Amino acid sequence: MRRLLFLTFTTLITFSCTKKTEPNDENQLIFKFKFDANQSRLNNLGQPATIEQGHATQTPTFNEMSVHYIELAPNENTLLGKGAIVYKSVETNAGGTTAIDFNRSEKAGNTEEFVRISVKGIPPGTYNWVRASVAYQNYDIKFNLMDLPVIGNLPNQTGRVISFIGYNTYIKDITPRTKLLTVNGNRTQGFWAFETNLSTPYEEYNKVYFGQAPSGATTVVNPLFNTSPIPAGSCVVTGKLVEPLIITGEEQEDITVLLSFSINNSLEWIDDNDNHELDFYGNPTKPNERIVDMGIRGLEASIKK
Repeated sequence: MRRLLFLTFTTLITFSCTKKTEPNDENQLIFKFKFDANQSRLNNLGQPATIEQGHATQTPTFNEMSVHYIELAPNENTLLGKGAIVYKSVETNAGGTTAIDFNRSEKAGNTEEFVRISVKGIPPGTYNWVRASVAYQNYDIKFNLMDLPVIGNLPNQTGRVISFIGYNTYIKDITPRTKLLTVNGNRTQGFWAFETNLSTPYEEYNKVYFGQAPSGATTVVNPLFNTSPIPAGSCVVTGKLVEPLIITGEEQEDITVLLSFSINNSLEWIDDNDNHELDFYGNPTKPNERIVDMGIRGLEASIKK
């Protein structure tokens, strides 16, 4: 049975810091995350995305996320890196080349505070756009495990996926749910790990599986692609502020910016049997349904009073 479950999941592919500054007497710019299942589902160009015929989707349950880089841009012509870079997570050369240090990265769940920065260090100006480079995602998905010898079918199962979609990430070890996976190395955009959460009485067969998604398989929404392109592999998601963020340098109170990420039907796969459910098989002659995308589907930013 262990070997059977291993063979079943080995083809699964999912697509897809500095420590928080402690509060002090200075006014702070605070970033919080929101994972919105009802927000518009966009494509790489920031346009509404339709679901391709023969494909199916689901909205995962997001647990937490991390971003590597936050930049405030005055307008649509501001090139990447030419705005106000207000946050960048810890990097390391421990893996041989420069990479995001995952085990030292800040992470946050839904509506939780991610990071706070002193307003004093932000250049005064009016900012209309936010860029956030997503580095890590942690979410739960649903699937069916079908055609198992002796057992038959195990429908309505759950599992936890963690995916690394930053440019390069140094990972010591990861624990998707309860089981430890030691990596001790750099991994480029698209590295994933998946831990099953099988129903009773099959818990003993839970296992961690891991792999690497193909290059370019992650949706990275950038509505400013014509004027402010994003390098491949960076996963810098671009979003407009609902109202401009005005920094004067004379702020008298903290400012909270809510980064709302669209997770609306963000898991997409080729639905071979047209049942709109994600199916994996214990029968080696029947291929698993193939996941083709798991990327954040948009970013909206707003100032919370």
